[in-house]
Amino acid sequence: MMRVSGLLRLTALFFTLLAVWLFLRSSISLNTKNIRMPRWLGMAPKESQAPKSKCGLSKPCQDNFFAFKISSGAANVVGPSMCFENQILMSPVKNNVGRGLNIALVNGTTGEVMKMSAFDMYLGDPKLLLKFLREISEGVLVLVASYDDPGTKMNDEIRKLFSSLGSNYAKQLGFRDSWVFLGAKDLRSKSPFEQFLKNNPQTNKYEGWPELLELEGCVPKKIL
Repeated sequence: MMRVSGLLRLTALFFTLLAVWLFLRSSISLNTKNIRMPRWLGMAPKESQAPKSKCGLSKPCQDNFFAFKISSGAANVVGPSMCFENQILMSPVKNNVGRGLNIALVNGTTGEVMKMSAFDMYLGDPKLLLKFLREISEGVLVLVASYDDPGTKMNDEIRKLFSSLGSNYAKQLGFRDSWVFLGAKDLRSKSPFEQFLKNNPQTNKYEGWPELLELEGCVPKKIL
């Protein structure tokens, strides 16, 4: 009789433990459905904000390239601007731009800024620009932005010098045209970095002037 009683107690204990185990298993299973896994555990991380590129370019340049952005002037109201390797070279804020052609020279190997100047192409002396262009040496990058009127004082020799720097449009640059350009002294072909917009009363955005132009990109460093 005692053996039967002991067996019954063991059986009851077994079923009690089994019931508790089933309850705990069910409870854990239900609760885990509401647990959010940490993002770093096998899940795609939230896309982080990409770092800003030099000069505000949409994509960063490779290590062996320089980043640049050039904007022409807007009519005769807002002056042009130039950025090179995240450095503002010329702009209305720096108060170093002027009517006509704004030009910056940069070392094509080191990226060092060598010279900057603005040339009045409406009332100025074109000989000043001629002297400036003739003194450009090989391996130098030339950044150009127009403002107001870049073409009135243009002559054949100036056009030829700009063409030798890789320009496609210097030969037709005229009164109040918009022009942005990046070239170099020793280019073997025409520069891919250039935009030009003709002054046309039927298409001008600013009455007597075409709209401003923006040019940006990555120019390869010159290897010595």
